[in-house]
Amino acid sequence: MITIKDVEHVAKLARLELTEDEKEMYTKQLSDVLKHVDAMNEVNTSNVEPMAHAIDFVNVMREDKVFYEQTKDELMKNAPYEEDGFFRVPRIN
Repeated sequence: MITIKDVEHVAKLARLELTEDEKEMYTKQLSDVLKHVDAMNEVNTSNVEPMAHAIDFVNVMREDKVFYEQTKDELMKNAPYEEDGFFRVPRIN
């Protein structure tokens, strides 16, 4: 069960200033969340295999194949300005 002291402690850690109404509201909301968690703990999971994801999926991989490789000279033809074999771009201040 969450108490107002617990909410005040978490608010202090998060550097939040809460009104008394907010403290009461968050105390009730957090207590309700914990009640739902307790309800899930009552479910028999002894025959359930642990899993990392809710759905079973397989990572599909493909082989990397180089199908066309441009030469540096071909790439430099696209450069509006070139200097010493590199793209020349405007200076950024």
